[in-house]
Amino acid sequence: MMKIDIDESSGFCWGVVGTVDAVEKTLEANQDKDIYILGQIIHNPKETNRLAEKGLKTISHNDLINIDKEKSIVIIRAHGEPPSTFKYLNDLNLKIIDATCPLVTVLQKKIKKYFDLGYQLVIYGKKEHAEVIGLRGFCNDKCIVVRSADEALDKVDLSRRTVLFSQTTMDKNGFREIKKALSNKALDFTDGGNIDELFTAKNSICKFVSSREKGLSDFASSHDLILFVAGRNSSNAKSLFNKCHSVNNNTYFIEDVSEINNEWFFNAHNIGITGATSTPQWYMEFVRTEILKIYDYD
Repeated sequence: MMKIDIDESSGFCWGVVGTVDAVEKTLEANQDKDIYILGQIIHNPKETNRLAEKGLKTISHNDLINIDKEKSIVIIRAHGEPPSTFKYLNDLNLKIIDATCPLVTVLQKKIKKYFDLGYQLVIYGKKEHAEVIGLRGFCNDKCIVVRSADEALDKVDLSRRTVLFSQTTMDKNGFREIKKALSNKALDFTDGGNIDELFTAKNSICKFVSSREKGLSDFASSHDLILFVAGRNSSNAKSLFNKCHSVNNNTYFIEDVSEINNEWFFNAHNIGITGATSTPQWYMEFVRTEILKIYDYD
């Protein structure tokens, strides 16, 4: 008999929950207006399509000049935006709803604070990720964005006061490696003394994201087969999938239920379904229902 469990800790992080909630409330309360979101709401086509069917329109910055100012509302997604975007929207007299994740808002303020204090800013993240583009705007793009400890050692001048932050969705082990590498390098400029005045690291990784890893490992190891359901453009999904696959080789990444291969289920009786922080719970439930249909279970 096949048993299928959905990972209770999977699904939207609270920042995404807040943004989706803001979108749905705005759509419901403003049916006579055009509701836009600046950039893809999340990296999940299923949820994007669901909200599009309700009336949400996804646009780029270049589209803003062409929309009807009198009947439009523009929503800022969870990733946030640089100050220049808000200025431009205000100059166009567009109504704005800011649904930036609160954690990202706090990080933006910290970036500005340390920039104003004259620190050299280092951000562990992806330079062209929407969140990081927003962060760069709070320091006039005067920051160093790195993806690894080696890159940080190559680019960062530790003779200057330096602070390390992280994009909220990055891997905590990667942050630790960069912090350790830069801390060791800073010792060269302090004669082995206290480096706190020269280098400091602020862990700004979302605790919801980082705490997923342990629970995901336990979930993966307790099932014969894992279906990892997520959008292929989600960097968070790739990281979590790799973690899942490292624990259970019978882990398969799908974006759509049509990608399921029935041969995967040979000798698999205990199946687990999980996903990224951008994977809607309703779609994981749908995947479970479709598998049960295949095997004629109620």
